Amino acid sequence: MTTRSGRAMRVAGDRLLANIQSLAKIGATADGGVTRLAFTAEDARGRELVRDLMIEAGLETRIDSAANIIGYRPGERQDLPALMLGSHIDTVPNGGTLDGAYGVLAAIEVARALNDHDTPMSHPLAIVAFNNEEGAFGTRGMWGAHALVGALDDADLAAVDDRGRPVADLLFEMGGDAGQIDRAGWSADRVAAYLELHIEQGPVLESRNVAIGVVEAITGRSTLDISVRGKASHAGTTPMELRQDALVAAAQVILAVRDLAYPDGPVRVATVGSLSLAPNAWNVVPGAVTMQADLRDVSDVAMRQAISRLRGEVLEIAMRTGTAIEVESQRGVTAVSCDPGLRDVIVEASESLDLSHLSLPSGAGHDAQVIGRIAPIGMIFVPSKGGVSHTPEECSAEDDLIAGANVLLQSVLTYDERYGGTF
Repeated sequence: MTTRSGRAMRVAGDRLLANIQSLAKIGATADGGVTRLAFTAEDARGRELVRDLMIEAGLETRIDSAANIIGYRPGERQDLPALMLGSHIDTVPNGGTLDGAYGVLAAIEVARALNDHDTPMSHPLAIVAFNNEEGAFGTRGMWGAHALVGALDDADLAAVDDRGRPVADLLFEMGGDAGQIDRAGWSADRVAAYLELHIEQGPVLESRNVAIGVVEAITGRSTLDISVRGKASHAGTTPMELRQDALVAAAQVILAVRDLAYPDGPVRVATVGSLSLAPNAWNVVPGAVTMQADLRDVSDVAMRQAISRLRGEVLEIAMRTGTAIEVESQRGVTAVSCDPGLRDVIVEASESLDLSHLSLPSGAGHDAQVIGRIAPIGMIFVPSKGGVSHTPEECSAEDDLIAGANVLLQSVLTYDERYGGTF
């Protein structure tokens, strides 16, 4: 049972901040960002640092066949499954210093605080630095989390990345083994719950001057490949009424995508962020356009409604513009609700530390939503300055980072007290 000293326990904030800075130096860019893509030398160096920190924290440490780094702290009760904490340390190109990395390093500090204070827990504690969350070089995102829940398929294992390198080879270089990938899987009865601490990556908490975000649900995501085929022709000699301008049609499709979210569409956000056209010459009517749309919402029903609506609207656009338009859905990520009991635990932990809190959805995807297939999940957010993430400007106040780590620590203690029984 959690003791009064456990309630007074705190992480070593200075050490947490120092470790964040140490990891940030690996893959550091000239403008203050970090490029530490999965399956690179920088990733390997970062992984070595994290593994060393786990060992220093007194954790039993190993690398599984999916190249996840796992630190384990035994519990007092052998019959209880593990309380799992984690995130990832890989980045996007020229990303920030906190996305993913903060959650891993804070989780390690939680374990170290428990050991430094000789605080027993009923539950075992498993801390995971998930491999390849960002999907480097065109590989499947949240790779390590998918492996942990047994959701990788033959195509994932046989894939070749954008550099022409087999994923199986990349995995081997990071200490994994594609031929033994099943051994990375955890059954539902091995995980009591999963908690992930993360920067918000959005502006809500800062704009409302709130210290802690209690995540209600993690957004689902659908990526749509949209192609528009018109007819390339001379920009000076082709009358306007006789054109089959693929870019004009594409512009209307982009507006239709926007309207899926704003002002009264079915989904929360909808974005076209990638577009290319051919022949891409200033004096030629564009003959072909390809683009990608990103739709996100915490309701999978709303996502399906949005895609259905878009398919109907592009048919009308195609008829008006004399073009052919195709919409294909890539493999998406389903929305996942956070467990009400874990949300209550986070609220109680925040209030025990006199920290304001707010319930909100996560607009970004996280490893937690994959782990949600086998276990209850909870997520803790801390404010992001300016709501900026995935860029060198990504930043959170030091006090907020320490506060979030202490909420994670108190959530672990509260959960163990509530669901672990007595020794």
